[in-house]
Amino acid sequence: MTYKPLAREAIARRVALDVPDGAFVNLGIGLPTQVANYVPADREVIYHSENGILGMGPAPAKGQEDPDLINAGKQPVTLMPGASIFHHTDAFAMIRGGHIDLALLGAMQVGATGDLANWATGDEKFPPAVGGAMDLAAGAAGVWVLMEHTTKEGEPKILERCTYPLTAERVVDRIYTNLAVIDVTDEGLLVREMVPGLDFEELQKKTGARLRLANDWRQIPA
Repeated sequence: MTYKPLAREAIARRVALDVPDGAFVNLGIGLPTQVANYVPADREVIYHSENGILGMGPAPAKGQEDPDLINAGKQPVTLMPGASIFHHTDAFAMIRGGHIDLALLGAMQVGATGDLANWATGDEKFPPAVGGAMDLAAGAAGVWVLMEHTTKEGEPKILERCTYPLTAERVVDRIYTNLAVIDVTDEGLLVREMVPGLDFEELQKKTGARLRLANDWRQIPA
């Protein structure tokens, strides 16, 4: 049976379904920033950006961008009613003070015990850039990773042990990829959802760490 990996927008949409009502959530650079575009209508989520925004909204419509209103990735954003703008040192005080419920981060690799590597690969073409990732990994109450399941060359990005320099050890709680939703548990990596048409054996082949399949696993909803 054939399967179709999720597009990046679909990963962001899937994550948005799980973000709890009333949560204060930091959106990391890259794919995580798209999650703000898909907040369910019955939920209030307060999105935080490390450059000094609390109450960040979805991306603006084309032609409505304000060059003075950007997120940490320099992308144009909007503000929700009641939003605040402040110095980035205050944004980091929120992170380091434990006031962020959830950090949504991209990753280059994730280890089986929740180790996170998302700042350096050793490739001179891509200089290291840790940004605020270490602060977020240490300060947020929960960490979810959004990423492709494999590299462009087909190499696994979920491994028993990361080979890239670590951002933080044992911090990742859940992984959302273009193939599956996986929880990091004390007993190992537990597959909660898979894209329609993908079987567990094929997912395991694309993963560099041992997986377990949840008894109540389901297909990722359309």
